[in-house]
Amino acid sequence: MAFQLGLFSPNTESGLAITNAPERWRATWDNNLRLARIADEAGIDFLLPVARWIDWGKETEFHRSALDPLVWASGLLAQTRRIRIFTTLHTAFHHPVVAAKQLATVDHLSGGRAGLNIVAGWHAPEYEMFGLNLPSDHDTRYALAQEWWDVVRRLWTEPDPFDVDGRFFQLRHVVGAPKPLSGHIPTINAGSSPQGRSFAARNADRAFTVVGGPDDGAGVVSAIRAEAAGHGREVGVFTLGHVVCRPTRDEARARLAYYADEQADWPAVEEVMRLQGLHAQSFTPEMLAVHRDRFAAGHGSCPLVGDPDDVADALAAFAAAGFDGIALSFLDYADELGYFAAEVVPRLAARGVPTGPAAVAGP
Repeated sequence: MAFQLGLFSPNTESGLAITNAPERWRATWDNNLRLARIADEAGIDFLLPVARWIDWGKETEFHRSALDPLVWASGLLAQTRRIRIFTTLHTAFHHPVVAAKQLATVDHLSGGRAGLNIVAGWHAPEYEMFGLNLPSDHDTRYALAQEWWDVVRRLWTEPDPFDVDGRFFQLRHVVGAPKPLSGHIPTINAGSSPQGRSFAARNADRAFTVVGGPDDGAGVVSAIRAEAAGHGREVGVFTLGHVVCRPTRDEARARLAYYADEQADWPAVEEVMRLQGLHAQSFTPEMLAVHRDRFAAGHGSCPLVGDPDDVADALAAFAAAGFDGIALSFLDYADELGYFAAEVVPRLAARGVPTGPAAVAGP
């Protein structure tokens, strides 16, 4: 099976790089459209957005602006030919009946190239903005997500009206049309807590999870797949990384030091890490303490830094660990993607790691 390459968070200002570097990614519509077309032609398999509703404080520009994931995906799918484009929906903020129809519509618009990333939410200030209370425990958040997803799936598969008498949703005469073109939309669950990974094992086509690297990631992949097998399912696993690729290793390291140290947006780094530690289980306390620099460079994701051979070796290590793909970020996605596609992707093939063009498959 091909190792999937995607791009993560280009719909947000600065992407995953928590930096003040002036050449950081600007998440304008024009830039995203240019990037999507480059990715489509380069054979990148998917685009994956972040759902961000509030910024990180007045002292920082990090994620000050974020394009809505569903509208963003709809517009880009209408302007591309083959790439799969996901939307990211918070189960606490999007009613399942509305979401099911919107997603099915986008799937028709794109000829079946839509994807869904389900997130249970963790960012307390966003809940407060919506007038909601963030449940203190992950079990409650994922219980809501499960009920939400059960409603969406039924809307996509059942022809007759149905009622829902659940803990979180009480619905009457529920019906939805159109259905997705294949009856299903490929689904990712982004979560790294035990509850999030279990949710993915039960429900998603792919788990999308943070790991420290290929070594500890291999155990995560095995655990998720084993749990999925217990439910009679097969689930793939994606992770995320930030790329700094230059013709020489020294150039790449200098570039990383420039934007993720000299120009790092440290107030935003500290705020992101504070909220991650308080409200999410995506990163363990040890990871939060040790990987502060990774947050500046790529929001805590795995570094893929060096010359094209170094980056290809790092990606091949994730494939060898059992991962089905990786979602990547760059300081400037559109300006750097062409070099990555031309220099790194062929090296992956030479290492016995085939990549797309096939997008994420359904169940």
